Amino acid sequence: MKAVVIILGLAIAAVAVLAVEEDPVIAKLDDGGPRFQYMPGPNGPQLVDLWLRLSDVLQIARYNPENSNRYVLFTRSNPSGEEIPSGSDVALYSSTYDVTKKTVVLTHGWLNTPSSDFNVQLISAYLDAEDVNVIMVDWSEGAAPNYLIAMNNVIKSADHVGKFVKWLLDITGGDINNYHIIGHSLGAHLAGIVGRYLDGKVPYLTGLDPALPGWITHKQSISKDVALYTEIIHTDAGLSGVLLPRGDVDFYPNGGREMPGCSDRSCDHHKCVFYMAESLRYGGFTGVRCDDFSAALVGRCQGPDSLKMGGTKPKTGSSGIFHLDTNAESPLSKF
Repeated sequence: MKAVVIILGLAIAAVAVLAVEEDPVIAKLDDGGPRFQYMPGPNGPQLVDLWLRLSDVLQIARYNPENSNRYVLFTRSNPSGEEIPSGSDVALYSSTYDVTKKTVVLTHGWLNTPSSDFNVQLISAYLDAEDVNVIMVDWSEGAAPNYLIAMNNVIKSADHVGKFVKWLLDITGGDINNYHIIGHSLGAHLAGIVGRYLDGKVPYLTGLDPALPGWITHKQSISKDVALYTEIIHTDAGLSGVLLPRGDVDFYPNGGREMPGCSDRSCDHHKCVFYMAESLRYGGFTGVRCDDFSAALVGRCQGPDSLKMGGTKPKTGSSGIFHLDTNAESPLSKF
């Protein structure tokens, strides 16, 4: 009997080894950091694997944003939205797009869809605040379900978004100085890559709690050189979102973690969306300058300088790290 058990065990081990060899590891992300990390999902935290295997690469190769990315325009004249297929001059000219107005581009994060809070909140808030063109980038097919694959899809999707914006500028004779790009989580890095595609000429780019897993040392990670003014808002710093400053200006509301009114990391990671939406409508959110990053995390910031977080206008020329406290309920801004 023992012999049978031993043989069976060896057989199982051999199959396991064979399976691993048939699907070898291609890369270990984050410079050999933790293989498994948690990211907030719609039903709670999800464990994500940051070791890239051959099967993952094959799935990434099959992703084609040319066929799956959707671009939906929202304006005050048509707040319910109208799709503009990339390269379709007819669809563009028959739409409510107005080249004389600011264009806002929204890039959502992992597992998000057109009906996610990021899109719903920011489309509504921006149209309330200003008469603008809001273009929602729907890359939901590439953003789900496997985090590692979605992370790698970011780059291909961003290139397609960059081409879409370039086409929009060329066909309308538009001005890139009249653009604002906002991205959340994985979508923040996507927004940054779009900014680089446009040679860093976008005047205002906002990264809402840019995703941390897989992006610690990633060369395409969002940074201050992706736009003329890049602002980062950290609400789950060092966990779901990047810890260190990445923009011209970095805000750490409530120290960058454990947002008032939240009881879990998913809420923390998404709270920046609601801060941004309120800032678009009403302003507020006055941050105080910190001497360094560590001071921002513990809230020991004396100023004397202050700066408004979020909003519709870039603070071009501003730089530094800022801290502020928020309320648990609306109004979320204290000042």
